[in-house]
Amino acid sequence: MNTNSDLPDLTLRLCGPRGFCAGVDRAIQIVVLALKKYGAPVYVRHEIVHNRYVVEGLEARGAVFVKELDQIPTGTSQPVIFSAHGVPKSVPANAEALNLLYLDATCPLVSKVHKQALRHMRLGRHVLLIGHAGHPEVIGTMGQLPQGAVSLIETVEDAANFADDGRSLGYVTQTTLSVDDTAAVVDALKLRFPDLCEPAAESICYATTNRQDAVKLAARDADHFLIVGAPNSSNSLRLVEVARRAGARQAMLVQGEQEIPWAEFETARIVGLSAGASAPEILVDAIIDAFRSRFNLTIELAETAVETEMFPVMRALRDVPLQPRDMAFVNGAGAGE
Repeated sequence: MNTNSDLPDLTLRLCGPRGFCAGVDRAIQIVVLALKKYGAPVYVRHEIVHNRYVVEGLEARGAVFVKELDQIPTGTSQPVIFSAHGVPKSVPANAEALNLLYLDATCPLVSKVHKQALRHMRLGRHVLLIGHAGHPEVIGTMGQLPQGAVSLIETVEDAANFADDGRSLGYVTQTTLSVDDTAAVVDALKLRFPDLCEPAAESICYATTNRQDAVKLAARDADHFLIVGAPNSSNSLRLVEVARRAGARQAMLVQGEQEIPWAEFETARIVGLSAGASAPEILVDAIIDAFRSRFNLTIELAETAVETEMFPVMRALRDVPLQPRDMAFVNGAGAGE
């Protein structure tokens, strides 16, 4: 049997902050509270957050995930919840037309971007949305404005090719973008359009910025960097890119310890570890335990900020009590499934 002295030495740089942000925590809490208040099933339009572990845990409790509202049984009195990424205005309007009770779990920071875009439009500006085509947040933000009132800018090349047609312009961004990439796109736009109006407040959310800053700190001279997250999680994919640019020799996205190619880590001495904003801490803990079973492990904390933000749920759910096992699940510890 191996003892720690028989195992190769490895330093694991653990990023802080990592994992759940306040918006994700709130969205999961809304589903759990709705199940407590209304009983199962509670319908959820699209993944409440981009993480299969979370989605499957909620399904086990009685949540039913649907792609569109027409998949919900006609005449049901059970609620439908809109995901943390936000939805176009047409979705709640459709829910009302179908006489559905709905609860909107849109992250308050995404809602803030919606308001910023609407403010630009009210002030007579054509809105430029910097983001990734097809992402639910982008679809939701574009769906706040009339057709033709917003143009999507994905890259510096898009910025160079955009034709303003003499219009006054204002921009907003998806909340989960790479801070550095977004700055490059904004700089390219401002070079062409010096009068480009900024949003009233920063669009990229604090959690995205904080997680990217911590990864930058931990990535220097790292042999490998692991980001825990889902393949469709924008903020997680950006963390992989940030790790590579910040000095990690290799960086990859994994959904759990079972996806780690352990043979590639045999000669590693420094490994960075972080998690996207929708990845629960229980997955990070499992990866740490897997490393501890294979290496004489030293853990270093790469911390750049301490997050204290909390977003309250809607008034209709505030009086619903949660048991400790429920709170453990909401907070990413994984209990009570």
